[in-house]
Amino acid sequence: MIELTGINRDFEVGEETVHALRDINLNIDAGEYISIMGPSGSGKSTLLNILGLLDQPNSGDYRFNGQAVNQLADEEQARVRREHIGFVFQFFHLIPRLSAADNIALPLTLAGIAPEIRHQKAEAAMQAMGIADRATHRPDQLSGGQRQRVAIARAMISEPQLILADEPTGNLDRASGADVIEALEALNQKGITLIIVTHDPELGGRAQRRLKMDDGRVIGDNQP
Repeated sequence: MIELTGINRDFEVGEETVHALRDINLNIDAGEYISIMGPSGSGKSTLLNILGLLDQPNSGDYRFNGQAVNQLADEEQARVRREHIGFVFQFFHLIPRLSAADNIALPLTLAGIAPEIRHQKAEAAMQAMGIADRATHRPDQLSGGQRQRVAIARAMISEPQLILADEPTGNLDRASGADVIEALEALNQKGITLIIVTHDPELGGRAQRRLKMDDGRVIGDNQP
């Protein structure tokens, strides 16, 4: 599903060059459940952003379902993101003035999907996440766990092949965090590839495959 070959990503910080990713080579099969762990500054989030086509490598090849997606034009990359990739972030990234239902339906709105189909899919996603009774609530009327469930429902509404989660429990109490992880794992059990970046070794240890990063390199991978 995913093939990374010789991926490098550098940033210029003042007069210094920061090597965020160094020669990353990685194969990920459809349906895998992977955690990416490592200290701050190790390159975890940079790798996740490249996997999600939110950032571009300076060199190397990224193939998604056999297609060299890092060579696509911006519009085509946006289409791949919209149709195949869902995102869950630590800070939720919900639009404050929109209801939970409208936040969830936003990817379909941007894709030009008809209102009645958006409504049906948003309702089904809310039912799946156990937040159907919060459909008309704005984000400031929801708990942290409920907001993250809205974010997960938004990520899954386009029926993506891949969900990328960056510290999805970082702003939640332990009970809410456990609920959110179980919701993400349930999606993985349905065949969606799940990749989670985390500092939490307990959370990272739940994944079947665990990558450890340091200084822009993958230094550990328990894949046989």
